[in-house]
Amino acid sequence: MVLGKLVHYTADAVLVSTVFAGIRRSSGFSPDTSAITDPTFKSVADKFLGVGETVFDMIQGTVVNSTYFKRPSSS
Repeated sequence: MVLGKLVHYTADAVLVSTVFAGIRRSSGFSPDTSAITDPTFKSVADKFLGVGETVFDMIQGTVVNSTYFKRPSSS
């Protein structure tokens, strides 16, 4: 039961981090971790955002090389 909740919360955190990565890639805006004064918490926040960047890159690489996805034609 506890392990299931841990996996669920971890998956949720990865999804939120990936959404932040997508927002940063599409708009250029990202959370300002330099405003965090505690070095431990800042490190955790940077790693949290880094996980999202990695997952976003993996998803993007899969989509680009997939035959199931295509760019919309410009009109």
